[in-house]
Parts: sequence; C-alpha cells; structure tokens
Amino acid sequence: MMGALTPMSLQTTFPPSAAAGLVERLSANIKAAVVVEDEKLRLILAALMSGGHLLLEDVPGIGKTLVAKALAKSLAAVFKRVQCTPDLLPSDVTGSNLYDQHKQDFVFMPGPLFAHVVLVDEINRATPRTQSSLLEALAEGQITCDGVTRKLAQPFFVIATQNPVETVGTFPLPEAQLDRFLISLNLGYPGFEAEVTILEREEHAAPLEGMRPVLSLDDIINLQQATMQVDVARPIKEYIIRLIMATRQHPEVILGVSPRGGVAVQRAAQAMALLRGRDFVTPDDVKTVAPPVMAHRLLSRKRGLENGRKAVRAVLDEVEVPV
Repeated sequence: MMGALTPMSLQTTFPPSAAAGLVERLSANIKAAVVVEDEKLRLILAALMSGGHLLLEDVPGIGKTLVAKALAKSLAAVFKRVQCTPDLLPSDVTGSNLYDQHKQDFVFMPGPLFAHVVLVDEINRATPRTQSSLLEALAEGQITCDGVTRKLAQPFFVIATQNPVETVGTFPLPEAQLDRFLISLNLGYPGFEAEVTILEREEHAAPLEGMRPVLSLDDIINLQQATMQVDVARPIKEYIIRLIMATRQHPEVILGVSPRGGVAVQRAAQAMALLRGRDFVTPDDVKTVAPPVMAHRLLSRKRGLENGRKAVRAVLDEVEVPV
C-alpha cells in the first residue's frame, strides 16, 4: 500500500510563473464545483502549499466537508475520511496489528491516516485520547504503533472540521492540538448571488459529480518545495517577531503566540507570496495570513476564535509595518 502512495521524481527548480499556473488550475477546478470566497480559497491552498494542516470551524451546512472533498477530488491523491464520534478509538485512526491466521503472525492494518488527503470530520466529537493520537501524525508525519514507527505518505494534508455551536457530546481541542494546525478558518455564510448559484448547481445533479484530478502528487510537492524557496527579507522576519511578541503583551491575551507560531506565519506568508506570483514576501502577505495562523494559537480572556482574531487584528494595527 505504501508504494502506491509514493510520488515520482521532482523538479529541482520551479519558478513562480509555473506555480501560479498550477494554482490557477486547481482553484478553477474547485470553484467549478463549490462556492467559496477567493480569499478563503487562497488561505486553504496556502495551508496545502505550506505543508501544514487546516482546521475549518463553522456551523453545519456551510460547506466545510464539500470544500474538503472538492480539493481532494482535484488532486490525483489517495483520500480518506474519518467521521469522529465519542466511541472512535485511536487504532481506528492510526491502524493496528491484527493476527493473521494464515501467516501465523501479527500484520499491521493501516488506518485512514495512511493517505495523502485526510478529512477528519467533526474532530471535537472524538475523545481527548483519540484526538491525541493525531498529534504525532500532524506534527511529524509519522505514526507509532506497538513500538514501530511508520512514515506517512507525502504530501500529507489533514483537513479537520468542527462545529463551534453545539457543545453536547463534544471535547474542545486543547492548545497543543490546535497548534498543530497551520491555519484555522471560518467559511461564513455566502452572499445572495452565491446562494442562488448553490441552488442552481444542486438543481439537477450533485456538485461533485464529474470532478476530475487536475494536479498530480508531484505538482503538489513541487509547490511545497517552491514555497520554501520564497525569500523572506530580514525586515519581514523582524516584523513577524514583533507581531508575535505583541500578542504576549496584549491586555486581552492570557497566553501569546509561541516561536513555533512565528515559523507558521513565515511559512504561510511564503505560500501567499507564491500564490500571488512572487518569489519574495511582502508585509501584505504577512498581514493576510496573520489572523488565520495566529488566532487559534493564542489564549484570549474571552474564549473563541473570533476573539482571538480580534486580538490579532488589534496587534496588526499597533505594530509598525516595515517599508
């Protein structure tokens, strides 16, 4: 199984113009099936290109699962879905060793995390024990079962969803778990014309019917490698550090953004620059990615992602932007 998940050889150089073409093809394919704001879609793609993971938090019916499926169908990749429930066990996610009568030995049966794109639906319905089983996979791209460590396929992209309104039978994600997600987003309600478009697409067929992959695994890994080659000048690095240090001193914040959060902001800003056709980061790239990257990484006095975003926006207004 693992052989089928291994990408082909990669290009050593990948110019921003080539990256822009791939991103445009992927965006067009997704938008042909689902209705999503351009800014939100760019942030979703930035998470993928950064090699990070995505947390979508919104009320039911917004289209979180639909967006995840549309992205997966646009890639020539193995896609798996985990439907979280309180009785879900860690082994149901990671896999386990089962006894094979014919071989007279234990054989490892991979769980759904052994895929390229994994949708973890309603992650806050899983128990803390099951949630913690995702930590190693999200942070290190590997899984340890019965003392044996197995590397996950590359690219490896997790999209988790959760409903912030319903609290019965849910287990809030701890800070250590939230920190493993590069970007956290609310899709929000669509506008009037967008909702009409949704009705038109759903009138005679399911919107995902007929979707075909437009990017290969090599394309995704090339995009991820190109993201890491985007230049970040010293003044931009200092700007990022001033932002995260300002969160630690904000009166409405109990626990500010960690140094790892600063690394996440830089990586997401590199992806945003590449999405915009550049091989260097500007302050605007940092300002675009700061709220969705930093808000879930800080602990505000008033709980909730929106309060975290307010604190980040206040910090963005206070910290001087480099020229």
